[in-house]
Formats: sequence, C-alpha cells, structure tokens
Amino acid sequence: MRSVRSVMAIFLVVLFQLAATNADAQVKAGSVSLSPVVGGYMFEGNQDIEDDFTYGINLGYHFTENWAAEAAFNFAATKFDDDLNEDLNVYLYRLDALYHFRPTEKLVPFVAFGVGGFTFDPDGSSSDKDFAADYGAGIKYFLNEAVALRLDVRHVLDFDGGDRYNNLLYTAGVSFQFGGKTPMAAVEPPPPAPAPAPPVVEADSDGDGVVDSKDKCPDTPRGVKVDSFGCPLDSDGDGVPDYLDKCPNTPKGVKVNEAGCWVCKGLNFDFNKSDIKPMYYPCLDETVDYLNSQPAMNVEVQGHTDNIGSQKYNQKLSEERAMSVMNYLVSKGIAKERLSIKGFGFSNPVDTNNTEEGRAKNRRVQFNPTN
Repeated sequence: MRSVRSVMAIFLVVLFQLAATNADAQVKAGSVSLSPVVGGYMFEGNQDIEDDFTYGINLGYHFTENWAAEAAFNFAATKFDDDLNEDLNVYLYRLDALYHFRPTEKLVPFVAFGVGGFTFDPDGSSSDKDFAADYGAGIKYFLNEAVALRLDVRHVLDFDGGDRYNNLLYTAGVSFQFGGKTPMAAVEPPPPAPAPAPPVVEADSDGDGVVDSKDKCPDTPRGVKVDSFGCPLDSDGDGVPDYLDKCPNTPKGVKVNEAGCWVCKGLNFDFNKSDIKPMYYPCLDETVDYLNSQPAMNVEVQGHTDNIGSQKYNQKLSEERAMSVMNYLVSKGIAKERLSIKGFGFSNPVDTNNTEEGRAKNRRVQFNPTN
C-alpha cells in the first residue's frame, strides 16, 4: 500500500513540473482517441500475485477540450506468488472520466477516475470476477495535432468480497486523435485588418463650405452665404446676390441696377437737373405697365443725387427728381394715392462719386413698394 502511494506521489510531482513548461497543445473537442499502451501491474503483497508486464488499449471520446470519457482494457499474464506458482491471466476493464488541464498547450496533464472490474483466470481453475475502482493521473505530449505520447499511472482498488486490495497500474503508449475541432488558442489568428485609408478631404478654396469639385461659383467672397452649388444667395431673385443687394425685397419681374434696386434702368439726370429727357419715357412706360399689372401695389418714388453741392441743396434736388417721375406716372394713369415721394440727397450712392461715370449713376430715381 505504501509503495503504491509513493509511486503515485512521485509521478504527480514530475507530471506538474513538466506541465509548467509546455505550449501549443492539440486537444480537440469532439475528437475520438485510440491509445495502445504497455506497462506494468503491481499487486498488493497479500494478494499473492506476482507483479508483471501488462499491455492494453484505451478508446476515448472528448466531449470538450477538458472532459473526456475513456473505456480501457488491460491484460497481464502473471503467476500466483505461492508454492504452486500457477499461471494466472488478469483482465482489467475500466470506464474512466478524464479531465485535461491546460488543453490548449502541447504538454497536457490530466487526472482520471472511474470504475470497472477484474477477471482473474487461473490456469486449470475457474475464473473469479471482482469489482474495481481507480483514480490517477497522466500526461499527453503532442507530436502533432493527431499523435501524442502518453504516460498513465492508476491506483486500482480491487474489491474481493469483504477484502480490498491496492494495486498500481502504470503504462506508456501512443494516443491517436481523430476528428474534432481545433482549439481556438491553436488556430493562428488572422492577420490584423489593414488600417482604413484616411478619408479624402477635398479642397474648398474659397472657404464657402462647398468643395471645389461641386462649386459652380469658385470665387465667392469669404463669409458670404451660398447655396448648395457654392453660389451667393439671391433671395429676391433679381440677379444681384444678397451680399451686394441694397434693396433685398425687390418685386420679381422689375428691372434693377447694380445695387439690386428697382429703377427705370438708364434713367439718369443731368447735373443740377430734375427734368426727364424724352429718351427715358419708354423705360418709365414699362414701369407704368408693371404698376397696372399690380393694382394693389403702392410705391414710394425715391430721388438721389451725387455729392456735388451742399447737403441741403441736394436733399431738395432729390425730392424734385422724385416728384418729376411721380408726375409722369400720374400722367400715364397711375392713381396719385398709390404713389409717394422721398428724397435721399447724396446719402445712398450706388457708385463712387469720385468719377463722372459714378456720379451719373448716383443721379437716379428708384422705386420701393410700400405694401
């Protein structure tokens, strides 16, 4: 009994020291193993049976990477250790449960326990059958994913009626593994996915929020509100963008000047004059037609001047120019109560007053709806 325990203790110490150095095992869930083994069988002294050579075979199934069930058969051709020294055939058959430690490594330790039975078949006498139980440990060293070297030690308990005997079974063999799933740790991880390419950032040269490839107005001044095509907004649709439009609510369909204001285009006054030249009558007649098409619209006629002369003088001159235009519209049938006048002097120029051409543009009359 003491010798059996000593062998078991030494085997377990060596087993777990070896297990601390292993890597890359091949135990597979769902696999079937077949292990032919050879070794020795040690009987307890008071059984009067000689220790002898044994061989056998184990057939196992791995439910998981850790747990397996194994049917085992061992045979020993020995003798009785008595005066007769008769031949004795011993058959041991077991069903064991195995638990594998660190099954994702190359050197895999395991423990086992199970039940079974003995058949003692002496030469020339009737055979005897005993109940058996066993426990022990072992190691598997994988040469590749299908073949492993194997060592096992079992403490086998032989229950013979009211007696119990302690036996030791030790074997070495080769384990062949068939089928099953490769453990996750044994599968070479896929190469890391390539880093995503940095997003392509298209240029927006004028900084209006619309990339150059879609910008139909690439020279828009910075800070100007634009539409989806990168063009400045023109809210009243008069052809003058909002950022340049000094008359942002011009009615649709009327003619405007560069400042987006409703004018009789081309109508300018000579210096220090408020009379309308006949050449501008057709233009004013277009204004009459438009007002006739909008009978509910009331209009303020606004007069403007250049900056030559005093503010007081130009204020009066701008009012006279507005009055001249209003009188013309009334003469063409526009009700006077629909019209009003206002002079601005030189306070609202549409062009520079530093050139003759600019001053001529500033001497103008424009129209502003009041309802």
